[in-house]
This record gives sequence, structure tokens and C-alpha cells, in this order.
Amino acid sequence: MSSVTQAKTRIVVAMSGGVDSSVTAALLHAQGYDVVGLTMQLYDHGAATAKSKTCCAGQDIYDARRVADRIGIPHYVVDYETNFKAEVMDRFADSYIRGETPVPCVLCNQTVKFRDLLKAAKDLGADALATGHYVQRIEGPHGAELHRAVDADRDQSYFLFATTQAQLDFVRFPLGGLTKPEARALGASFDLHVADKPDSQDICFVPNGRYADVIQKLRPDAAVAGDIVHLDGRVMGRHAGVINYTVGQRRGLGVGGEVDPLYVVHVDPERAQVIVGPKEALLRTAFEIHSVNWLGGGEGPSTDGTPFHVKLRNTQAPMAATVFGEGNGKAKVVLAEAEVAVTPGQACVFYDGNRVFGGGWIARDVGVARVPHNLRRGAAVVAV
Repeated sequence: MSSVTQAKTRIVVAMSGGVDSSVTAALLHAQGYDVVGLTMQLYDHGAATAKSKTCCAGQDIYDARRVADRIGIPHYVVDYETNFKAEVMDRFADSYIRGETPVPCVLCNQTVKFRDLLKAAKDLGADALATGHYVQRIEGPHGAELHRAVDADRDQSYFLFATTQAQLDFVRFPLGGLTKPEARALGASFDLHVADKPDSQDICFVPNGRYADVIQKLRPDAAVAGDIVHLDGRVMGRHAGVINYTVGQRRGLGVGGEVDPLYVVHVDPERAQVIVGPKEALLRTAFEIHSVNWLGGGEGPSTDGTPFHVKLRNTQAPMAATVFGEGNGKAKVVLAEAEVAVTPGQACVFYDGNRVFGGGWIARDVGVARVPHNLRRGAAVVAV
């Protein structure tokens, strides 16, 4: 692309105040594009003015503005506090209350970032929206494709599986071909004060990592005490609310006396029960997903089954599976080998090599042993 064309191409950069989005803005500006920085204010500014290890807090807004001044681009702050609470924080809390373990970063990308911020970018006359995500957008024979980043340790494709084809056509990821050290080196070369800034480590609205505290604040009546029940029907103890437990959890159960460690195998908010059992009880070979987003062209995965590798956690290595489309945004995933990390509310993302073909949300209750309300010791466990 010629320098004249680049100068006439406006790219809005989502600037969080961190090194990655700052380098993205500086890099595009150095390449001659007409760059505008936008920073989202996602929660109460007065409560977010202290330095933190999260994104979009008060210090981060200041850092983004300082970077914009340094490289000489316009910078604006957009207030998405109301949308963020409704679309991310409230949905996060409600998901936990349903006995799920949500991924709010996906919700944020899906809503305020790639819906609201993208609209704001278009309102500013942008030709594209760029972010500092470590993921690659590659032009394929049938349009833009989403691919894993070159730096496997930094790859964020798992969190972007819900990006629609229309959004992918408009969004750019300049750092997808770089490693994190290379990005920091670029930051230093541009003389950005955030070049050595630590990465965000927590969910932005849960800076201390204590999810239950946030849920109780958002939903004061959510913590209902109940029983901790073994799969065989024994009542092992009491809990102060299912919001304190997630499927697969081992520590902090407050029960013992078994030869083998106990794990949470099911959370039943309707009965206020936390179901525990041995690790083997967590093993799953098949499960249902909903709200499937498909980036493979056509209407979705084949009803006859499409082979993929899937990730059930961002940090997990992809595993072989077959995905069967069921229509209405639903699909069944059959794993080649049993896995313990099938957690309701988490995302299941489809990969073919480095390309992301979409994914969906792991549904509750399917294939999970469930203890009926009146189950007595020795009674049969019902599978649903």
C-alpha cells in the first residue's frame, strides 16, 4: 500500500493503556496510517483511579492518553460503563449463579469491544479497528480467517472465537505475527513509557481474584446455604453458597475423610447443592454446546460430524474431537479421549491446524451425574 493510500486510511485503535495496544497504535502511526485512539471506560472512574494489574482502570486511561500524546494521535475516552455492567458483569454473575464458570473476557470482546467500540470506530469514519490481541487475521480464498498467533505462549484466539465474520472483516491484529519480547522492544524503540508495564493478570472487575465477592455485590441474595453431597448420596457438609464453587474444584471444599481427594463434579443451584466425588467422576467424552459461532463458511459444523481439535481452556493444548452440528446454534462434541476439564460455562473452541473455525459455550447438566433431592445413601445416581 502506498504512503498516500495509508495516509487516507483511518484506523481506530482500541487503547487499553497497556504495552500491546500502545505498540499497535505507534506501529500503525509509524507506517503512515491516520490513527485515532479510543479507550473504553468500563467501570466507575472514581473507583478505578488507583494503579492496578487490570485493563481499563483509571491509571490505564491516563497511560493511553499519554501514549497518544507521545506519538501524536487524537485520543478519546468512550464511556461504556452501563453496557459493560449489563453485558459482561451481570451476565458473569448470573452465569455463576446458574452453576457455570463463565469467561467474561469473551463476553467483553463479543459485546463492548467488537460491537460497541467497532460501531464507534465506524462513526469516526474508520476503515478498520485494530487491537493489541495476539491473534492473526489472514485473508483466505473465501474471506478473512482467524488464526492462532505466531507466539503460542501469547495466543489469544480462544478469547476471540465469538468474533463474527462481519467483525473479522473490519478488525485488524498487527501484533499477531510478533512475540511479546518483540512487542516490548518496539515499545522501547518508540520511547513509550509503558514498554515495561506489567501485563494485566486478572479479570478487570475482579482485581483480587475473588469472584464470589463480586457476585455477592452484584447479586446480594445469591449466596444460599446448602448441602455438600457425595455422588453416593452422603451429605458431607454444608456450604455458604454455590457461587463459591466451580466444577473441577478440589481445594477449599471443607470436607474430608475420604481415601482419595474429592472434587466438585456438579453444582446444582436449584437445590443449593454442591455435588462432590472422585476425580474419575469428572471424566467426559461427550458434551453439548450452545450459542455456536461459526467461522468456517456455510451454516455450521456438519450434522454428520466434522473433525477438529478443540480447546476447553485457554491454557489447554488442543485435543482431537468430532463436532456434530445440531442446528439452532447447538452442537455435540465427542472427544477422542476422556477429559476432566469439561466445565459448564467455559468455551469450547474449534481449531483445524492454526485456523479458528468458531466455538460455543459448554452447556450445564449434559452427561453429569446428578443427585436427586431425596437421594439416600446407596441409592442410584441419576445421569442427565
